Amino acid sequence: MKSKQKGTFNAHAFLASAGLARASVAYRRAEVIFNQGDPCEHVLYIQRGGVKLSVLSEAGREAIVAMLGPGEFFGEGCLAGQPIRMGNATATTDSTVLLVDKDQMVRLLHKQPAMSDRFIAHMLARNIRIEEDLIDQLFNSSEKRLARTLLLLARYGKHDTRVRAVPRISQETLAEMVGTTRSRVNFFMKKFQRLGFIDYTDGLKVSNSLLTVVLHD
Repeated sequence: MKSKQKGTFNAHAFLASAGLARASVAYRRAEVIFNQGDPCEHVLYIQRGGVKLSVLSEAGREAIVAMLGPGEFFGEGCLAGQPIRMGNATATTDSTVLLVDKDQMVRLLHKQPAMSDRFIAHMLARNIRIEEDLIDQLFNSSEKRLARTLLLLARYGKHDTRVRAVPRISQETLAEMVGTTRSRVNFFMKKFQRLGFIDYTDGLKVSNSLLTVVLHD
């Protein structure tokens, strides 16, 4: 994964060159990376694939917290003294994840300012995303929430292509992320397809034009 701008810090290349390659672990689709309650000992970095973060209530109900992709960190709670995992992490597709010991991660952040800046930028972006998700849940319709979720899964704004494929995801999972029923998701997905915003011909593809649903009052 090469940087597009000269001088831009490449976290992927740095972590690979920092003697951490042996800590890369391959996960199959739907394989658990860690469970709620597991010891919190590593910061994880997605080299390839995707990861779902979720929490499970005492009643057994799952709530999806985030869907992450290549170039994103997770499990950083260990750096703040979190002793156990507060949620679950599951591979959404065949993935490669780099596990960095928390003490080693602290040393890297102290010794490499560019790495520290990259990590802080990630944390700020994550906080902004959480705030946006909360506002989305409070004020937007389920149709707008679904459209925004699909655009985020397609990593809208991070690529130049107008249409991008989304890793395989069920309507049940989308319903959990959006906070609605599967039948409502099915209804809106058919509507989006009819309007040309998404395409099911060969896997799910999302067009940037879906943004019009999010922006429409």
